Amino acid sequence: MDKLVTMSNKEISKLEVMQRLKEKSLSQRAAAEMLNLSVRQVKRMFKSYREKGAAGLVSQRRGQLSNNRLSEEIRSRALDLLGNKYRDFGPTLAWEKLVEVEGLKISKESVRKIMLITGLWKARRVRKIVTHQMRTRRPCFGELVQIDGSPHDWFEGRAASCVLLVFIDDATGKLLQLLFVDSESFFSYCAAAQAYFKHHGKPVAFYSDKHGVFRVNLPGSVSGDNVTQFGRAMQELDVQIICANTPQAKGRVEHANQVLQDRLVKEMRLRGISSREAGNAYLPEFIEDFNRRFAVQPTSQHDAHRPLTPQDDLARILTWREHRTLSKNLTVQFEKVVYQIQTDRPTYAMRNAGITVCKDASGNITLLYKEKSLPFTTFHKQAKQADIVETKDLDIAVSLNQRVPQPPAPNHRWRQYGQHFNGKPIHETLPQTTG
Repeated sequence: MDKLVTMSNKEISKLEVMQRLKEKSLSQRAAAEMLNLSVRQVKRMFKSYREKGAAGLVSQRRGQLSNNRLSEEIRSRALDLLGNKYRDFGPTLAWEKLVEVEGLKISKESVRKIMLITGLWKARRVRKIVTHQMRTRRPCFGELVQIDGSPHDWFEGRAASCVLLVFIDDATGKLLQLLFVDSESFFSYCAAAQAYFKHHGKPVAFYSDKHGVFRVNLPGSVSGDNVTQFGRAMQELDVQIICANTPQAKGRVEHANQVLQDRLVKEMRLRGISSREAGNAYLPEFIEDFNRRFAVQPTSQHDAHRPLTPQDDLARILTWREHRTLSKNLTVQFEKVVYQIQTDRPTYAMRNAGITVCKDASGNITLLYKEKSLPFTTFHKQAKQADIVETKDLDIAVSLNQRVPQPPAPNHRWRQYGQHFNGKPIHETLPQTTG
C-alpha cells in the first residue's frame, strides 16, 4: 500500500532532480549546480533517496521543536517587561532595552513576534508609495547641515510642551546639536548655533525650511536689505543658508524628528527627566548614543567645518541689530522705547547720525556709533501696539500676554470683609431662630 508523504516545494524540486539522476539523464555535478549544493551533498541525498524513496528527502526535523527556541523563562520575563515597563515601545527600541538594560538574550524578531501575538504591537499598514526625486548625501562631513524645530509634548505632561531644535549632518546622519527652547525664534537658533560652532566649527551651509527666522516671507518687502537677522549673522560668519521648497527636500531632519519623538521621549521617561533643564543636560549623552547606532561613514574623509577665527565674535554677531537715525534731540526709538544719547560734544555734531541698536538674548541694549558704544538713558516708553506674530509663535505670544487671575493673600482685607461686626464674629450678632 502506498504511503502518503508530505513535501515542501523545495523538497519536490529535489525529488525531480533525484529521479533524473536515477534515470542517468543528469550528472551529479549538474544536479549540484541546479540545487546550489556541493557534489558530496548530492551523493548523500541520492543514497537516501535510493534507500527510502521520496521519504528520504523529507527533513527529519519536521514537527520537532527548534534547538534555538526561546526558553519559557526568558519569554515570560520579556512578556512581563513588554506589558509594563516598555508597553508603548516599538519592537526595535524595546529589543534594545531588553538586551542592553535588562540583560536578556533575545533576538529582535522574537520580540516582534511576541508583541504581535499579544497585541502590544500592530503591523503598520503599508502606505501608498509617493515617488520623490532621490538626492544623494553630500560627500563631506559639515558640508550641509539640516536644521529644524520640532514642537512636541516632549515630557509627556511632566513639563510644559516646548520645541526641540535639531541640527543633523547630511553626509553622515549624525546629530550635531539638540536644544529644548520655548519656540523657534532668532535667539533660540542663535543659542543652538553658538554651542554648535564652539564644538564643531562653522559648516559650509545650513539647510532649513522657509520659517521667518531664515527667510523674509513678506511679499513685496523692500525695506532693509531683505535679509533676516539670522541670515545677517550667518553672512558675517560666512555660513550659507539654503531654504528647502518642500518638507520632503529636507527629509533627513524630518525623519530624525519622528525618531526623536519616539526614542527621546521614552529615554527621558525611563530616566525620570521632568524639566527642560534636566532634558538639555541629558541631550549630549543621547546624541552620542544616537550617533553610535545610526551614523554612517561619509564618502569623503574631509571635514568641511572651519574653525572660528578671532574676528568671529559670536557675542557681537549673534545679537539683534537694527539701524536707526538720531533725531535733533539725539533720541532714537527701538521696540516702543525712546533712548536719549548722552554726549559731551555739541548736539548738532551727532544730529541725523546713523547708529546701530543691538539687543542680546538677555534683553540688554547697546547703541553703537562707528562700532563704539554710546551712553544713553531711557527717556520714554511708548504705548503698546499691535504686534505681528508668526503662526508657529502664536501660542507663545498669547500665553505671555494673558493675565491669569491670582487669589488674594491670606491676610488680604477682602478675606476679612463681612466676617466681623462691632468687633464680634458675625454669627454671634445674627438673631437666633427657633425651629
